[in-house]
Amino acid sequence: MHDTHPGDMGQRATRRSWFGLAVLGLPTLLLSLDQSVLYLALPHLSADLGAGSIESLWILDIYGFMLAGFLVTMGTLGDRIGRRKMLLIGAAAFGVSTVAAAYSDSAQMLIVTRAAMGVAGATLMPSTLALISNVFHDAKQRGVAIAVWFSCLMVGGALGPVVGGALLEYFWWGSVLLMGAPIMALLLVLGPILLPEYRDPSAGRIDLLSVLLSLLTVLPIIYGIKELAYDGWTAEPLVVMSAGVVFGAVFVTRQHRLTEPLVDIRLFRTRTFSAALVILLFGSVTTGGIYLLVNLYLQMVEGLSPLRTGLWLLPSTLAIVVGSMTAPALAPRVQPAYLISSGLAVTTSGYLLLTQVDPTGGLPLLVTGFVLAFLGAGPMGALGTDLVVGSASPEQAGSAASLSETGNHLGIAIGIAVMGSIGTTVYRDRIDTTVPDGIAADAAEAARENVTGAVTAAEGLPAGPAAQLLDAAATAFTHGLNTAAYVGAGLFLTLAIVAAVSLRETRMPAGETASGVADESAPTDTAARAAQKPTE
Repeated sequence: MHDTHPGDMGQRATRRSWFGLAVLGLPTLLLSLDQSVLYLALPHLSADLGAGSIESLWILDIYGFMLAGFLVTMGTLGDRIGRRKMLLIGAAAFGVSTVAAAYSDSAQMLIVTRAAMGVAGATLMPSTLALISNVFHDAKQRGVAIAVWFSCLMVGGALGPVVGGALLEYFWWGSVLLMGAPIMALLLVLGPILLPEYRDPSAGRIDLLSVLLSLLTVLPIIYGIKELAYDGWTAEPLVVMSAGVVFGAVFVTRQHRLTEPLVDIRLFRTRTFSAALVILLFGSVTTGGIYLLVNLYLQMVEGLSPLRTGLWLLPSTLAIVVGSMTAPALAPRVQPAYLISSGLAVTTSGYLLLTQVDPTGGLPLLVTGFVLAFLGAGPMGALGTDLVVGSASPEQAGSAASLSETGNHLGIAIGIAVMGSIGTTVYRDRIDTTVPDGIAADAAEAARENVTGAVTAAEGLPAGPAAQLLDAAATAFTHGLNTAAYVGAGLFLTLAIVAAVSLRETRMPAGETASGVADESAPTDTAARAAQKPTE
């Protein structure tokens, strides 16, 4: 049956709606936290489960592979069977799989359960974002709600090292996974009470061939990018990625021909949607890549523990929350083009500071530059996501949300591969000529591989040669970070120009509307929208 809900068209959100937003923030926070927290536990679980190097990589990566691969399918499926239902199914599956993962007794079992967590996570992310568009229909309030959602996404990623480090101080490695169970249990209890149901009453059956083609597109590309990050530019990942691109072309062609496509390609005809999605994608590329290098700098150059590294990254997380929450308040008075582009200019200045970081005494400048970089990225994340979701009609919100999340995960993977490759290339060029004389051949070879190898090799050397090797590695790695930061600054400056030009005619309505974007292709028929009220 159709029932009136506080988030219905033309109504402002009530207290119940904001409590519902808190519930939607729980899985968002957890999923982003879960992507980073297991890196700290890897040495512990490798020792307990006997995982080799290949198995360890699959334990870390399989979650992200499955999450990214199934986002499009699950977002569209939620539109058809009900977004709240999909969210609750995913919460139950994620809770069960995370408990199974925490108590895994072999590396193979952990890989399988982590894969199940990834599939379950793919049901949660687009459902949370799409449900926000069902609960908050006033443009200003929806903008604030999406900013809160985006802040949860960023905070979760930053809290991973802090929470993981604290748990590993006192508990076994499974504790970092087990914390997801009570959060999912709380979502299962509160979700039916506080969240509305929504489904597209006119949606047809899901085309299974399109589902297969979407997986054959996303999974090979993500896999190839990950392999490039680990092994450099070799033939195998390039061939795998090329296959993904071919399947992607077939997927797009099929969507054009279907009357009920898995992804409505017509969304890309809207300039606001396409421009915002491109800005979010390439913003994730740069942010994801530099985040990896900054993490390594703090641990390998500054010598900080994972827990202290996480604490030093918290100011940048607070900065992106401030930027995200400030942008919606300014959006009714300042065009999104100016807000996003000026924010990206601030981010560019932060990256320019990172180009000046030195191997010794560089911590204050690094933290300052990173804070500016994340502060300026806040409007891009909050308003860009709002523009993507707001450009779609209510029945397309799940599909739009899944595309936004797929772009985010794809961008991070690309960023780690590209920025990591830039940093590694510069590091190896520098270290080749600066390895101290008299260092054992095996230690010198390990140092030439990467900065982590240099730090490990130094542990087995006498104090004098060890200090010389560490100094050489720190200098080489910092040059790699500086170079990657120059590339990032150039990319963000380009994105600032793209935002200023492509979004210059976009407005964020100040009144109560069903869509947050005044776009020519966005549905405007009030009667048609009113006929698609949430169902409970």
